[in-house]
Amino acid sequence: MPPVVSVNPRTGEIREVFGDESSPDDVVAAAGAAAAAAPELNRLGRTARASMLWRMADGLEADAAAIVETADAETALGESRLRGELDRTAYQLRLFAEALDEGSYVEAVIEHARQTSLGPQPDLRRMLVPLGPVAVFGSSNFPLAFSVGGGDTASALAAGCPVVVKAHPSHPATSERTYAVLAKSASAAGAPAGTIGLVHGHHAGALLVQRSEITAVAFTGSQRGGRALLDLVGARPDPVPFYGELGSVNPLVVSPEAARTRPEEIGAGLAQALTQGAGQYCTKPGLAFVPDGEDGSRLCAALTRRLSELAEPLVLANQGIRDSYFDQVAELSRRKDVACLVSAARTGGAGYRVSPHVLSVPTTQLDQSLLEEVFGPYGLIVRYGTEEELLSALRRLEPALAGAVHSEPGETDFTRAAVDTLVERVGRVLWNSYPPGMAVTWATQHGAGWPAATAPHTSVGVTAIRRFLRPVCWQDVPAELLPEELWDNNVTGIPRRVDGKLNLGA
Repeated sequence: MPPVVSVNPRTGEIREVFGDESSPDDVVAAAGAAAAAAPELNRLGRTARASMLWRMADGLEADAAAIVETADAETALGESRLRGELDRTAYQLRLFAEALDEGSYVEAVIEHARQTSLGPQPDLRRMLVPLGPVAVFGSSNFPLAFSVGGGDTASALAAGCPVVVKAHPSHPATSERTYAVLAKSASAAGAPAGTIGLVHGHHAGALLVQRSEITAVAFTGSQRGGRALLDLVGARPDPVPFYGELGSVNPLVVSPEAARTRPEEIGAGLAQALTQGAGQYCTKPGLAFVPDGEDGSRLCAALTRRLSELAEPLVLANQGIRDSYFDQVAELSRRKDVACLVSAARTGGAGYRVSPHVLSVPTTQLDQSLLEEVFGPYGLIVRYGTEEELLSALRRLEPALAGAVHSEPGETDFTRAAVDTLVERVGRVLWNSYPPGMAVTWATQHGAGWPAATAPHTSVGVTAIRRFLRPVCWQDVPAELLPEELWDNNVTGIPRRVDGKLNLGA
């Protein structure tokens, strides 16, 4: 098997070799251990799993300095950004622990036996239960929050599902260190061996999603990679849910009045959003609709000026992402109907450094070839003339993870039309802000239709847990055989619906 290699993206040099990628036998062992752990992890119950998640969060924070140092060496994302990402990772583990204690996520329903206008009704009790072992694929751009200890892992473990993570090759050392913390914490909380596992390598990932023990797959990455895994899952004798968050070209709309009153502010904000994390955010506003005319041109000039003031080139996660970035921007720039506002020249020196690239095109020339995601600090400005021209262009867009509108309070009709059009095709709508980054809450939505994602379920926030649960109904089953959440006496104190009426519990 090929070696597992940790590379410094600032220099392109190998910093550590971990041995070989996971073999087929390693994958079989990890999947088998997860399957063996599943019943026991479920039997631990919500309270014990919540304690496990708290321990995991505490463990990550206790090892924060070493984890952040390792992640920075492998990703070049910077200590400040990575410390914030670690804080978010610990926060979401604790948020899921709180959701376990609160208990409404199981959607417990009790319908007592009674006579109805349709005849006698049996005693029916329903709740959500764990699916079973879950395969999680770490992302390149978030080595902590969307990786070994990230939201997919946290939500699956909260649901009661063991996890086998396929580490991303851009940060194997970070993955190993994070895994060690989580495995130790799980053991200390009394969780069974196999509650969390880790494998390395492209081939190992392909084998993992085909293992019969795996009951769901969560993936954050490119459309190409997601499509390949989705095909493998679909070819299984027993296809399982595949939850892919695949990135998108997220539209940002600037109204005429916003362009007139805030060209410098919006230009600067867009420049920051395009370059945050070196443009390696799946929610980057890569498509900005700016009005024609002098006001829109001032905004574009502000954007161009801010990008030209960058002190240093930006570092991408790996050589493949860098090469793809340059290939895509070169191909797009060859079009005669686009104008280049900022050009990404190939930079000299070591590492995977790039500079921003921004193109501009009128709405009349906007076509599908301009609407492919470019991972990195790239943006496309689309100049529109009338509101109907803008709305017509928005209606042609594919589903996206997020969309934003920048407008002024007096432009109610314009704003409503733009927002309503975006709601038809995005998972999150923002007003006068920029989509990179998001709060981790009960209300968060991070998902959309294809090709942004393979399912509308969110992969961020508490309701991400629903991906790894399935409903079961117990009919006329004696109390001693029921989960305690469905006993008549609400010993758990969780919210439940009893005979059609919502009971908030303790």
